[in-house]
Amino acid sequence: MKNFIIFGPPGAGKGSQAVILAKRYNLKHISTGDILREEIKNGTKLGLKVKSLMDEGALVGDDIILEIIESVILNSKGYSGFLYDGFPRTIYQFQVLDEFLQKIGYKTDAVISLVVKEEILIKRMLRRAEIEGRADDADIEVVKKRIATYREQTEPLVEIFEKRGRYYPLEGDTTIEQSFNEICTIIDSLG
Repeated sequence: MKNFIIFGPPGAGKGSQAVILAKRYNLKHISTGDILREEIKNGTKLGLKVKSLMDEGALVGDDIILEIIESVILNSKGYSGFLYDGFPRTIYQFQVLDEFLQKIGYKTDAVISLVVKEEILIKRMLRRAEIEGRADDADIEVVKKRIATYREQTEPLVEIFEKRGRYYPLEGDTTIEQSFNEICTIIDSLG
């Protein structure tokens, strides 16, 4: 089973790429954001708890996220692997994921990072709020806080990924098609 992480700040295009990559390579797309938004939409106990955190631009606790991820991995059948979108977000999450994957005989095959300028991220998220009605993208101050949180808590993972030799940064300011083709080149080169 292949395990790919699509990495980058909020608004980089991870979700757009993950959807089409999952189809092309028969990967289970694991989007923690989508899972959490579904919980919020359904008004579950978890959803209500998560909504208050997301409304503030804060990250959801590791324990909740890790439980969801492990459950999805163990209960997904018929896929060639997994594509993690918006996860891991902290060094701790990556360490737990890495240990879990090793325990079940898997590893992280590649981390594909979409690098995008901050002003473009902000424009994309505000536009996404208009189009998709995503409340977590509608407030510019919340958007800026999400980007700052990413820089502080998630970006430090780059150093770990680079040391493992599985880090593939690419320009995310291009079109969806251009980024997709570059990502496919990376995945195809890994066999």
